Amino acid sequence: MGRRCIRPTPEELEEFGTPDFTIYNAGQFPCNRYTHYMTSSTSIDLNLKRREMVILGTQYAGEMKKGLFSVMHYLMPKRGILSLHSGCNMGKAGDVALFFGLSGTGKTTLSTDHNRYLIGDDEHCWSNNGVSNIEGGCYAKCIDLSREKEPDIWNAIKFGTVLENVVFEEHTREVDYTDKGVTENTRAAYPIEYIPNVRLPCVGPHPKNVILLACDAFGVLPPVSKLTLAQTMYHFISGYTALVAGTEDGIKEPQATFSACFGAAFIMLHPTKYAAMLADKMKKHGSTAWLVNTGWSGGSYGVGQRMKLSYTRKIIDAIHNGSLLKANYSQTPIFGLHIPDNVEEVPSEILHPENMWADKKAYTETLKKLASLFKRNFENFMDQKVGNDSKLTEAILAAGPQ
Repeated sequence: MGRRCIRPTPEELEEFGTPDFTIYNAGQFPCNRYTHYMTSSTSIDLNLKRREMVILGTQYAGEMKKGLFSVMHYLMPKRGILSLHSGCNMGKAGDVALFFGLSGTGKTTLSTDHNRYLIGDDEHCWSNNGVSNIEGGCYAKCIDLSREKEPDIWNAIKFGTVLENVVFEEHTREVDYTDKGVTENTRAAYPIEYIPNVRLPCVGPHPKNVILLACDAFGVLPPVSKLTLAQTMYHFISGYTALVAGTEDGIKEPQATFSACFGAAFIMLHPTKYAAMLADKMKKHGSTAWLVNTGWSGGSYGVGQRMKLSYTRKIIDAIHNGSLLKANYSQTPIFGLHIPDNVEEVPSEILHPENMWADKKAYTETLKKLASLFKRNFENFMDQKVGNDSKLTEAILAAGPQ
């Protein structure tokens, strides 16, 4: 398998030999509910020793993609290679950026940039040689897809693309991307070369910037802040975003969501192992980490406004071109984040979130509330010293909200 699960050429197939890993996908066949510990008619089973995966009772193609990703999260760290649930792109000058973020934070939108080459949108490895894409393709959500909003994805849907869960007119084969009749999780799987400004082969040098995306619906995190190495580990292990509260069950406030390493479902080792590897590689290759809030400003969801995408793009541009490193920084209370005083073409007042809140008392209370949610979540991870290093463990704890 090497480092990437990409399609071999016809010549390589001739000499392929025994596969490194075999997937048995019997998605239409339900698993036996009477099997001990089986709680559903769907099961995805991995046997790392036999290097086999069996999929039963689900035709969702994502199980193959994410199953192999889980395998990579086990095998790669054993070889000193860090597996990453992130988007990745590269500038014309060869500067690479990683984008971490849970669903809805803008990972795919922000890593797709016409001025930069796409290395991949979801799964990568960081080795001693640089970064590489694991998949060789994209698995894009296509609910409400339109040519205007996502032209690259729209144009990638052509012969050779697999559409999943979509509803289409049987005679004309015209797809209705707004139809959620099967599920909202409609998908398009296509080879990476169907995207115009892709970097082939999908490899690049060591990342210059590591961008952690959070959609903060509480509206208290700054639009951008520069992280120390310990803060990077803390926020990477936390994997925070906030979902907008559903109205149906009477919940009025946002719901904080935490997913360790921005991919808790796939990691095989303790989260601190991946965080220590990330910090080690960043230190070695001089990478800078940033926390970017794509969520709310001037109040929580329902009161404040969603951060303008145009401002977020300007912030990301300033990270890429290095101008943000030259700004003056001031530190915030509680979270101790370093906020730049100036970002080109972004109003300075929005950089400090408290400026945007009319009710300063409500801002402080909400900030303290989010800090307590972070602290409570982080208690789950302090059962293990980071790389058997108690000093580092203390440093990470100190980098969290105080």
